[in-house]
Amino acid sequence: MFYSILAASVGIITCCSAEDPIEEFYNNGNGNWTNPNNNSGTTSAINGDLATFDISLDTETAETDDYAEAYFPDDEDQLAYNDFSTEVNINLSNPVAKTENGVVVTVNGGHVSANHADVKNVCYVLSGTTENGSFTVTGDKKYAVKLNGASITNPDSSALSLLSSKRAFIVVADGTTNTLADGAGGSQKGTLYCKGKLLFNGRGTLSVTGNTNNAIHSADYIVFNRGNNIYAKSTANHGIKANDGIFINGGIINVEVTADAAKGINSESQIIVNGGRTTVLAKGGGTYDSIDREAKGAAGIKADSTFTINGGEVRLKSTGTGGKGINVDMEANFNGGSVYVVTTGGQYKSNNDTSSPKGIKADGNINVSGGTIWVRTSGYGGEGIETKKELSINGGEVACYAYDDAINSKSTMTISGGYVFAQGQHNDGLDANGNCYIKGGTVYAIGSGQPEVAIDANTEGGYKLYVQGGTIVAIGGLESGSQLSQSCYQTQSWSPDTWYALTIGASTLAFRTPTSGGSALVVSAPSQPTISSGVSVSGGSSHFAGLAIADGSVSGGSTVSLSQYTGGSSMGGNPGGGPGGWR
Repeated sequence: MFYSILAASVGIITCCSAEDPIEEFYNNGNGNWTNPNNNSGTTSAINGDLATFDISLDTETAETDDYAEAYFPDDEDQLAYNDFSTEVNINLSNPVAKTENGVVVTVNGGHVSANHADVKNVCYVLSGTTENGSFTVTGDKKYAVKLNGASITNPDSSALSLLSSKRAFIVVADGTTNTLADGAGGSQKGTLYCKGKLLFNGRGTLSVTGNTNNAIHSADYIVFNRGNNIYAKSTANHGIKANDGIFINGGIINVEVTADAAKGINSESQIIVNGGRTTVLAKGGGTYDSIDREAKGAAGIKADSTFTINGGEVRLKSTGTGGKGINVDMEANFNGGSVYVVTTGGQYKSNNDTSSPKGIKADGNINVSGGTIWVRTSGYGGEGIETKKELSINGGEVACYAYDDAINSKSTMTISGGYVFAQGQHNDGLDANGNCYIKGGTVYAIGSGQPEVAIDANTEGGYKLYVQGGTIVAIGGLESGSQLSQSCYQTQSWSPDTWYALTIGASTLAFRTPTSGGSALVVSAPSQPTISSGVSVSGGSSHFAGLAIADGSVSGGSTVSLSQYTGGSSMGGNPGGGPGGWR
C-alpha cells in the first residue's frame, strides 16, 4: 500500500533520478483544451511517494484499527439499545402477500410493500432476487431491515424505499452479499432512499448503484458503523447523500461517482469521521450551475456545514476539471486519523466563472491538531490545502505537493506544532494572505523559484511573516520584510535531489532536496544549527512520505557554510547558484 511508508522502518537512503515535468491542461468551458502556463517560468519538482501515490477502491483489506470514540446523535441510534425481535421474512424471489404479527405485506408483481403501522420491534428480513421489483416500508415506529442475501433491481424507481420517517436500521447479515440497483430515467432521489434516520449495521457486503440520482440518500442523517462493507456508485449524481449529517464510526466504505459536479459523499450538514476506511473516486468533470450562477466541480467529500476527522482513514481522488478532494462550507477540523487526497484535473471555466481544483478546501477555518494528511494536485491551478479564513496547525503531519500554492490561507496562518511539508510546483509553498506565524513544529517548505517563495505572507497588504520558533527549512526563501524573532541562516548554494542533515543540539532533521526549485536555502531553529550535504541516513522516524527523517543515524557528507539571514526581500531562481535577487 502507498501509505505503508508511514509505519515502515527507514533504511539507508539513496537518491533517484529526476522525472520530467508533466504538461497540464484545463478546459476553458468552450470545449477547447489549452495550456496557459506552457510550462514556462520556474518550477519545482520532487521524487518519491508524495509525487506518485495514488488512490484506488479496496473492498478486501480490513478496516484500520485507528478509531476514535463512536459518535451517535442520539443513543437510540445504537442497534444494541434496541430490540427488533419481531421478524417478518420476505423472499423477493417469490414474494407472498400476508398479515403477520400486525404487519401488512402487499405484493404487486415483484414490488413488495410493508406497513407496520404502530407495531414495535419489527425486523424485515429480505432474501432472494428480483430483476423488476422493489421493497417499500411505511410505519409509525422505528424498525430494522435485515439484508440476508437480497438482490433488488428496479428499472423504474428506488430498489429500497423506506418511507417511514422513523429510524431505519439497515442490518447487512454477516457473510452475505447484497445488491441494490435502479434504472435510468425515474424521479427517485436514491436507489436506497430513506425518509428518516438511516443507520447501517452488520458485517455483510452491500452494493448500491444509482443510475437516475443518488445511490444512497437519507432525508435525515446517516450513521455507518464498524464491520460495514458498502459500495455506492452513481452515474447520475452523488454516491451517498444526507440532509442532516453523515457520521462514519467505522466500516469499509467505497464510493464511485462519474457525473459532472457529483460528490462522492454529500451532506447538507456536518460530516464526522471516527474510524473505518472511506475511499471515494470522483470522476466527473466541471459544469456550470445556472441556478447558483457558478462553475462547480466534482468532489470526494462535500459538507455544507463542518467536516471533522478524529480517527480512521479517508482516501479521495478527483480526476475531473475543477475537482476537489474535500470541500467544506464551514470549518474543517483534523484531530486524528489519516487523509490522503489526489486531484488530477485542471481548472474548469464557464460563463466567466472558474472552479479550481483543490485537495482540501474550506470556506471557514482549517484546524489541524493531529493525524496525517497527504495531498497531491497535478492539474493546472491545483492548490493543496486552501481556507478562505484562518489556518492553524499545532500537531499531526501535513504534506502537500501541489501544482499551485501548496498550503494557502486567505487570512492568518499559524503553525505552532506538528510536521508540515509544503511544495508549490509553480507557486509558493506556504502562502498566507494575512500574517503568517511560525511558532513551533517542523516546517519544510519549497517554492518554485523567483518571484515565488517557500514561505509567503501578504506584504503588499501590510502583513508579515513572523518567525518565532520551530525548525524551518525553506528552499526558495522567505517573504520580504519578515520579522525574525528566531535567527535564520542561509546557504550560498544547494544541490538538487540530495540528502542534507540539519543538526540542532542533540536533534537532527535530515531532508531530501527537490529536483528543482528556488535558489535560496534558508534554515531556522531554536539554537544555531549546522548543516551537512550528501549524507546517508538510517533509522529515525520518517515524515512527508520519506522526504524527511527525524533523529536518524547520519553518516558521510560535507559541512555546508551558513551565514546569518536578516530578512529583507524574497529570493528565487534555480538550484545550485547563490541567493536569487531580492524583491
